[in-house]
Amino acid sequence: MSTALKNIPQLVAEPVREHLEVFNKDFFRRQMKTDVALLDLVVRYMHRTRGKQVRPMLVFLCAGLTGEITNRTYVGAAMMELLHTATLVHDDVVDNAAERRGLASINAVWKNKVAVLVGDFLLSRGLLVAVEHGEGGFLGVTSRTVQRMSEGELLQIQKSRQKTLDEATYFSIISDKTASLLSACCEIGAMSASADPQVHARLRQFGELLGLAFQIRDDVLDYTGKTAILGKPVGNDIKEGKITLPLLIALRSAEKTQAKHITALVKRKGASDKEVRIVQDFVNAHRGIAEAQAKAVDLSNQALSILDTCAPSVYKDALRTFAAYVVERER
Repeated sequence: MSTALKNIPQLVAEPVREHLEVFNKDFFRRQMKTDVALLDLVVRYMHRTRGKQVRPMLVFLCAGLTGEITNRTYVGAAMMELLHTATLVHDDVVDNAAERRGLASINAVWKNKVAVLVGDFLLSRGLLVAVEHGEGGFLGVTSRTVQRMSEGELLQIQKSRQKTLDEATYFSIISDKTASLLSACCEIGAMSASADPQVHARLRQFGELLGLAFQIRDDVLDYTGKTAILGKPVGNDIKEGKITLPLLIALRSAEKTQAKHITALVKRKGASDKEVRIVQDFVNAHRGIAEAQAKAVDLSNQALSILDTCAPSVYKDALRTFAAYVVERER
């Protein structure tokens, strides 16, 4: 990956950098204000663990792409960031995670009950922000996104218990769990700046395609990345018994007996480091990694074709760069 792409979050955010600074220092913090001392303590702690803020960045970029960035854009960005943060807190409870971005998770510090209630607070605040500003359209998009994310998570749990998964179901899961939120960010950004439903639909599809590519790249990195860069052990999906696209592709082309053996090894969970390497070698030998990466690139290219319908601008250039980053990133 080029030196430029390694610095992508900064490069992509540059056209909306000033808006993001105002959003982070003032607008977003005001939406999370509370008089409950414990909740305020947890919220202030969470500000230390916030990531690259890709979601609000996408809201601002898509608004700039389709019109002007206004207060409505700030409202939409706050809703998306609150929803995203709520899902991270709840995910850590579900996964019994001890850390989040190098710091102790909320559930590790304050236990599950507090973490669940904090996640509920963040989710409800996101919905109330829309109500307080009269953004019924935003509320509809957000509510559908919450429904999709919940359904995707539950479908994954169901398939994990049944120990069955095919490619169609895999795409259904990642569409709902991952792509739905990026799709909502892009759609709400467009809605904040344009009154054209066709524009909203195009940007919604742009985000959906990028979200799919993003998750597939994540799954590829679990086979090819480096632990120090990823911040989690490579092969973690294998150890947790997760069957993702690289493995599904490899199983499709392998001899039946070998495929059955590899499937059984992954499904029983807790694979040793040696067994992880066996699965990785199998997937690589049967082109699972290469074909999964090619699928991610194809989805990113489809997203780029949607941008071709938009007028030239710094926002369009930034989104094109982000689409390249999604499939070339190393973490």
